[in-house]
Amino acid sequence: MPLNFTAIDFETANNHAASACSVGLVKVVDGRVVDRTGWLIRPPLGFDHMMEWNTRIHGITAADIVDAVLWANQLDALLEFVDGDALVAHNAGFDMGVLRAATEASGLAVPSLRYACSLRVARRTYHLDSYRLPVAAMAAGFEDFAHHDALADAEACAAIMVHAAKRHDAADLDELARITGTTVGLIGPAADEVAAEHRPAALA
Repeated sequence: MPLNFTAIDFETANNHAASACSVGLVKVVDGRVVDRTGWLIRPPLGFDHMMEWNTRIHGITAADIVDAVLWANQLDALLEFVDGDALVAHNAGFDMGVLRAATEASGLAVPSLRYACSLRVARRTYHLDSYRLPVAAMAAGFEDFAHHDALADAEACAAIMVHAAKRHDAADLDELARITGTTVGLIGPAADEVAAEHRPAALA
């Protein structure tokens, strides 16, 4: 199978995972970037206050998102772009947590998606003093991008995975995970089903 995935990055309005205020998406097909998009998000009600600290990090203000479309009305567009791909994010636990929390806070079902983490892959690919996104991206030959801009971060994440796959001669995401000793995880109902299968009988 070819190296296909969609890189994703979220920025948040505050310290709650449900407060997604921006997303960037980059589609990779056969190891090449073929499409990219990103947009602002109005977080679910109750999680939509913008903290000054977060604005300092990503530059998005409360005024920027006041007229943005609610996450509840954006999830379908995100899933349409992803089109069944596995997701890839740098420190994927954060981004998958945002996706899950924002969706649940909107009263929607969390979609079943596979995902991989470029941070974990970078740690098994490069010898660096830091594996923060800008440093790992530089090792992959992707430099001088606007860190904490969601689309730019997704592009950097994609570059790391494509470069790592070439370096390890991995044909697809699953092979890259196997070679680097990382995992391709699951969120949504698929993850719940796997957890149920591995739950001890006494706890079932």
